[in-house]
Amino acid sequence: MAIATATIVAMPIVAVAWIAFADGDDSWRHVMTTIVPRATGRTVELLSFTGLLTAVFGTLTAWLVTTFEFPLRRTLSIILILPLAVPSYLAAYAFGEFFDFTGPLQSTYRLLFGYQTSRDYWFPDIRSMGGAVFVLGSVLYPYVYLACRTMFLMQGRAAADVARTLGAGPAKVFWRIQIPMARPAIMVGLTLVMMEAMNDIGAVEFLGINTLTFSVYYTWLNRGSLAGAAQIATMMLAFVALLILLERMARRSQRFSSSKTTTSVNDMTRLRLRGAPAAAATILCSLPVLSGFIIPVIVLGGFAMRRLEAYSDPRLLSALFNSIMVATAAAFTAAAIGFLLSYSTRCDRSSGTMLASRVASLGYGIPGTVLAIGVLVPLASFDNALDGYLRSSFGVSTGLLLSGSGFAIVYACTVRFMAMAEGTLDAGFQKLSPHMDMASRTLGRSRGQTLWLILLPNMKPAMLTATLLVFIETMKELSATILLRPFNFNTLATLVYEDASRAKIEDSSVAAMIIIAVGLIPILFVSRSIERRS
Repeated sequence: MAIATATIVAMPIVAVAWIAFADGDDSWRHVMTTIVPRATGRTVELLSFTGLLTAVFGTLTAWLVTTFEFPLRRTLSIILILPLAVPSYLAAYAFGEFFDFTGPLQSTYRLLFGYQTSRDYWFPDIRSMGGAVFVLGSVLYPYVYLACRTMFLMQGRAAADVARTLGAGPAKVFWRIQIPMARPAIMVGLTLVMMEAMNDIGAVEFLGINTLTFSVYYTWLNRGSLAGAAQIATMMLAFVALLILLERMARRSQRFSSSKTTTSVNDMTRLRLRGAPAAAATILCSLPVLSGFIIPVIVLGGFAMRRLEAYSDPRLLSALFNSIMVATAAAFTAAAIGFLLSYSTRCDRSSGTMLASRVASLGYGIPGTVLAIGVLVPLASFDNALDGYLRSSFGVSTGLLLSGSGFAIVYACTVRFMAMAEGTLDAGFQKLSPHMDMASRTLGRSRGQTLWLILLPNMKPAMLTATLLVFIETMKELSATILLRPFNFNTLATLVYEDASRAKIEDSSVAAMIIIAVGLIPILFVSRSIERRS
């Protein structure tokens, strides 16, 4: 089973490479000289500055809420992860309206200083590289925050207390003790941030940033060159492999004890801030939530409240139905395959099974646009072969049976989010002692009976969590869906994208708020779990 799953995940990657290298040298020369250099430069710039912004705010906020006590600390520690519920393309659309000439910010600015036109003053342009970094950093910093906060909680207070008894102040303890110990967590968070930033297509297109992801989309659909798109996709795969390699190298040979100190009182004692430092800590932890969650929700929610009739719009209801159907199918498929993969690893720890498990987890690192190319080609080849056979043998045409339906989207989302489902289920299996299996077998149960009667009932919470996570991520997915959807087939994400492309942000606000509301479900679960553990 593990090998079969690994094959399913690896097939899109193989397909992309085959298309890219099957074309002639002229196509490669054109892509490498006219498209890749500029797009690569913009991509590196975007990833570098977004990574820097998320590292600073994610690490600082995690350190503040775990080390100090200040006003609203408990509330802020929970809501700091809320921006994860806002997809980057929705944040870009909201900030586009918020920073627009007719938006509330510039309108207030003109009112205060008496300006009449945009020529009378200078104002930052959100449709720029700086704007893209700000938007992506605002919604992606929680990846670093979550990883660092977990690491700071696991470290306990022992190392920091020892450093302070030797005369080190809080700032020195932070730079010399806690940051080096949290370096692996920071690198894990940054890797996720950069993968998500590279996968984005809606925000970068709206803000006018020509990244590698947008180049794949433009080359395939606007220029009609599938081979050129595949060649750019191979560059993106190399980029992803480099990110993963750098993350592994950064954590190489680093081992830190994660056990807490035996004195639980010391672990939970935080330094109380008063006066200006306390106010500064509250403001610093509030700013990311304001930019990443509150402003997008206020902007889009305000539009949605003025369009109550849109809730019964047939386009919205059709897109909602399609989103639920696709997300449900992908969630159950990924959870079922992830369960079998985790169970295979539990029963067989051989090198082949472990390697297949790692390959099956690579999907999350593959950008959606790359997956779209890799999924479409084998499915279209199968459809054409089946249609040709049935035409010649029975005179029946099946058409595009798989590639022309929602199956392609389900396949792509299953591959992309397989790592999420498999990781959740593997963590659930690790909490179940292998002695349970042994005890069941000694009492006369077969392996199948043990799985059905013992393991499955105990794995229900993990199964529910894995299914829910994949469902919600599929509801938000845009990059693969926009390229693989059949004609006249919209999900909530593509409906928002279409309206935004026609400068009708207000019309897309209802669908956007539904996506955000659905995305809040796992966020609240995670917040509650972390707060309980802390």
